[in-house]
Formats: sequence, C-alpha cells, structure tokens
Amino acid sequence: MRVWDAPVRLLHWGMVATVAVAWWSSDDTGPLHENTGYVVIALLAARLAWGFRGSHYARFAQFVRAPRATLAYARAALAGHAPRYIGHNPLGGWMVLALLTDLGLLGFTGWLYTTDMFWGYGWLANLHKCLGWALLALIALHVAGMLWTSWQHRENLVRAMVTGEKAPPAGDDVA
Repeated sequence: MRVWDAPVRLLHWGMVATVAVAWWSSDDTGPLHENTGYVVIALLAARLAWGFRGSHYARFAQFVRAPRATLAYARAALAGHAPRYIGHNPLGGWMVLALLTDLGLLGFTGWLYTTDMFWGYGWLANLHKCLGWALLALIALHVAGMLWTSWQHRENLVRAMVTGEKAPPAGDDVA
C-alpha cells in the first residue's frame, strides 16, 4: 500500500543530499556551504508545511504520539515485541521532530552568522558546530532505529522510503 507520498520522499532524500553537501563543505566558509544551508531551510519549511497539510501519513498529528505512548512503545521495542506501524512508530515520530528541530536551529544559527550583527561571534560559530555534531548523532540514531525496525519486522524501510510502498496492515499492526 502507498504510505509515503512523493513530497515526503522527495523532501526526505533532498534533505539527505543537502545535509551531506553541507557537512562536506562545512570547512568552506564560501557560498557552497551557505547556499546549501538555504536549500535545507527551504526543504525544512516545505516539510513543516506538508506535516500540517499533507497526506495522512505525512501529518505530524498522525505520527507524533504522547510521551506515555512513546515510552510504552520503547519498552515493547526493548522487549522485542513492539507492534509494526504502517507510518512512523512513536520513537520514529519523535526522531522526526528532533531532526527537524536540529535542522531548523542549524539553519537559524548559520543565517545569524551571515548577518552584520552576529558576524564573527565565536559562541555562535561554536553553537552552529555543536548543532552540526548533534545532527550527526541524531542521524546515526535514526539510521540505527530504521535498521533495527526493518530487522524486527522483516521490512525494508529504505525501499519503502524510495518507492513509498509498504505491506498493508496485518495482525496487530498499527495503521
């Protein structure tokens, strides 16, 4: 069944590519790193809009669960019997928010650094760099969670994010 629509997939892979370019060009204070940052901000803005107005599984309201439900899911996951979610599972939903928040803060601090008021401030450059390392850690957790969930439910989530297709719900799956 179709789960991830084209905008979600294009925005996801667009962010993957632009974050990779931004990281690769992070030592370059020239236009490549800065312009890539602006593309990330544009992709982020589009994803935020799509999270409120997009298709069912793209909406934040569909996959961001309350902390209690998320903790219950985490306990079930650690015990090896978490249910399969057709969209994002509760931990994945919070990971989306963490990644988008970090990207937003990175974009904001990067933009601030280009303004006359904040140009050359060491604390801002350090904050931007720390947010970059935090993003790398979040990406590692995201990939680890995706691999674990793929293994746990015998489902190729990378393919699902490329094609948009997942097996329909069965048994105790959460649609």
